Amino acid sequence: MNPQGERWTAEQVLALAPDAASRTAGGRLAAAGKWSGAGAHGQAVWGLCAGSGSKPYQTVVDLNGPGYRCSCPSRKFPCKHALGLLLLWASGEGGVPAGGEPPEWAGQWLGDRRERAEKLVAGARDGGPGPGGGTGDGAGKGGSGGAADPEAARRRAERRVQRIAAGATELERRLADLLRDGLASADRAGYGAWDETAARMIDAQAPGLEARVRELAAIPSSGPGWPGRLLAECALAHLLNQGFLHLDGLPEKLAATTRTRVGLTTPVAELLATEEAIRDRWLVLGRQDGTDGRLTTRRIWLRGERTHRMALLLSFSTPGQSPELALPTGLVLDADLVYYPAARPLRAAIGTRHEEVAEAPPATAPPAPEGCAVETALAAYGAALGEDPWLDGWPVVLAEVVPVPGDDGWQLADERSGSALPVDPRCAGRADLWQLMAISGGGPVTVFGECGHRGFSPITTWDPTPVSLIGTAAQGGTR
Repeated sequence: MNPQGERWTAEQVLALAPDAASRTAGGRLAAAGKWSGAGAHGQAVWGLCAGSGSKPYQTVVDLNGPGYRCSCPSRKFPCKHALGLLLLWASGEGGVPAGGEPPEWAGQWLGDRRERAEKLVAGARDGGPGPGGGTGDGAGKGGSGGAADPEAARRRAERRVQRIAAGATELERRLADLLRDGLASADRAGYGAWDETAARMIDAQAPGLEARVRELAAIPSSGPGWPGRLLAECALAHLLNQGFLHLDGLPEKLAATTRTRVGLTTPVAELLATEEAIRDRWLVLGRQDGTDGRLTTRRIWLRGERTHRMALLLSFSTPGQSPELALPTGLVLDADLVYYPAARPLRAAIGTRHEEVAEAPPATAPPAPEGCAVETALAAYGAALGEDPWLDGWPVVLAEVVPVPGDDGWQLADERSGSALPVDPRCAGRADLWQLMAISGGGPVTVFGECGHRGFSPITTWDPTPVSLIGTAAQGGTR
């Protein structure tokens, strides 16, 4: 039995790197001669790395999260020392011996980190925000926040709803003007008018409406057929505006979906306290980072081993920083997940993480997950779309599909049924499609991605260990 649980692969470690330079620098530090006092026990890995100064850098990693701490001055997260230590540990060559207790400097940080996590969960169960509550998906660094005034919080929530309603009304007027003047006017007007409308959505604290406005602005320059696409997106924006302005008349789950789509989400502490937790062994299927200039958004997809349910974790950071939630692709996480209310629940938050001793031998990766046929994937997307009309894509795992390039774009062909699923045209310029084809070698592979109205966007394949096709960079738009 492995006293540390499943040891990660090098690919899983490198998937955590914030950029290519960090991957290269971390690889140089993945040598036993660079480290002293290294060790691993339970979910912790630690070590001392010699630097340019007289004192070595103290590096410790909590595999739950994961979380990192290093005494080096780097502002990257994780830094090259954390990556090098994890790569050395993942190699299983004895550079990081298992067993023993962490030194005081590492043990104190680990203890403080877990104490904050326990207080957050306890605070949620007691109905309070807990330290750092409401800021993310259970991956926050903690804080000192005290109990909020419920009446003041209620008034703030009411004011925000009023601002969003005003923003939805403003956007309705903009859409009415566009349709009255004719869609051709959108091509002549340029981006300026839309930019002003987007700014008003920011003032209204409606990020979901702002994202839709910016999508509308980009459509006239998106190539042939743009008037039809613009009309369809205008209809969806109108539907969202009207849904929010008439929330009281919607079924509970659809109302929750509508609130989420305009940008109103349930705080994590409240979510953990009110919604049912689902425990499973969750396989990390893939990860994608995207930025809108103000925030970096990390999307991590999971699938339950027992429940077969899909889940999406979101975390955020300021530009230039990597979001703290950094579960590597291929990791199996034994944890409680709590889903955000929705007509078709997908987004979730991590509750309690259970530390179990795995019986898998070191350096083994989980096999490719069970996939489905193209028809089943399309049916799953269609069912989800029927409950959430603003859904852009639904996560699916395709089994035994062959990537096929063509003059009209890429396809994933299912030789068993003779059907094929087109690849999202926004992926056409991605070099990793050729990587996928090289992995395939002309034969069938298992591919995870999102199935949507534009086609399929591949994210991860297995060869036989998981290979992230898009790394950490989002491709194309978010809608």
